[in-house]
Amino acid sequence: MEKVDAVIRGGQVVSADQIVSASVAIDGGLIVAVGHDDMMPAAREEIRADGLFLLPGAIDSHVHFRDPGYPHKETWKSGSAAAACGGVTTVFDMPNTNPATGTVESVRVKLKAAESSYVDYGIHGLFNDDTIDRMEQLLEAGVTSFCAFAGTTAGHPAPTDGALLEGFETLAPLGIRAVVHVENSSIVTRRQLKIQAAGRIDAFAHLAGSPDVCEVEAVGRVITLAEWAGARIHIAHLSSADSLYLIRDAKRRGVDVTVETCPQYLLLNTDDMMRMGGLLRMNPPIREPRHNQPLWDALAEGVIDMIATDHAPHSPDEKLRENIWSCDCGVVGIETQMALMLTEIQHGRASLMDYVLWSSVNPAKAWGLYGTKGTISPGAHADIAIVDLEQRRVVSQRKLQSISKISPWHGRNTHGAPVHTLVRGRFVMRDSKLITEAAGWGRSIKGVQAMPAPLARNTDRYTKAVVTKPLGVPQTALVLALNDV
Repeated sequence: MEKVDAVIRGGQVVSADQIVSASVAIDGGLIVAVGHDDMMPAAREEIRADGLFLLPGAIDSHVHFRDPGYPHKETWKSGSAAAACGGVTTVFDMPNTNPATGTVESVRVKLKAAESSYVDYGIHGLFNDDTIDRMEQLLEAGVTSFCAFAGTTAGHPAPTDGALLEGFETLAPLGIRAVVHVENSSIVTRRQLKIQAAGRIDAFAHLAGSPDVCEVEAVGRVITLAEWAGARIHIAHLSSADSLYLIRDAKRRGVDVTVETCPQYLLLNTDDMMRMGGLLRMNPPIREPRHNQPLWDALAEGVIDMIATDHAPHSPDEKLRENIWSCDCGVVGIETQMALMLTEIQHGRASLMDYVLWSSVNPAKAWGLYGTKGTISPGAHADIAIVDLEQRRVVSQRKLQSISKISPWHGRNTHGAPVHTLVRGRFVMRDSKLITEAAGWGRSIKGVQAMPAPLARNTDRYTKAVVTKPLGVPQTALVLALNDV
């Protein structure tokens, strides 16, 4: 047999079910063998991983790389570099760039910007009242999924409930999953206007304007509409423990709903807001301490499926302002996510296998990638994060790859970190250093995405079905005859 490109020897291969001592052979960007070291083919390069753990590369379904439109915050090159250095091998970018990915041309512009990516990527198309009629065109142009900001997002009004349902009706027969930012925008808008009129500018004013009932109501509403249409939905950045019963019940009924939460909602709370102020302004807001543990419990139970970051960079000037309403929403997080979660695993919060389930396996299944990504097994892409569980670091925002150099994790001690990252068999980070020559190696996952068969329901009552008069129904509602009583 001819030599393969590389063999990683001596590591511990981690799946959602087990950890085994095994070597991994890679050729042509694919994993070609996993097994005992003596069974590996000859290779042009041998990589020692003694004492290290091989994880399927993390898949982050929720990032804002800000490109095109906001290069002072982030670009595809800088954001994907941060991903590579954080053990993340695939990202899904949100639509609220400038231009937003709501037209065929804007999708082309974003795909052009993404050509500088270190890691593979999906593109969420914009889902609002104006884009429903061109969803299929956007899919043909290259989007992999859609995102509806059914909440408070600057510059993008929430879709009406009618548009949400019609969009679900459009996507359900196609089997395409839609991300939904779940907040009740009417409550949020009304509350925030009253709070601002009262003169509150403190950090807690933002939380007061977005109480957990906003998320609870929106989760229930979105699940109801998606279930009726038979649509696949993904709930973004769940922050409230009070929403969990709705998701638990929906999953028991067989609704195809996946859910993400983020390290900031697991590890931070209003106690941290006392120290960090507007740095922690985000949507949905950081909540009270009582929410943290139930979110962890929901991950363990499978009610929450995955970890994402909502990586949302801004300049320090945009975050550090006296008036909370002037502080831009969002924080960086893609480069630190894996180290933060590994640290919690070291503290006994979960197992390494749990983390692989949350960071890679479940996202791969949700977005139609499992088997190609999300696993270290023959035939899969060689997307691998090689992790040193003994490596101790202190997060320094100055050293982040992101253009944004302000992080809520600055100064935090971590225990465990990715030291090498491979995307389709190529190092994009090696020995904890970015491989700058790998910029542009990333590819769209559109060509390998294979969503399961659709599960559309009530199609005879979809909007498109009822705009046409059924056969046998009179042309008008005019009463043709009245019988005497």
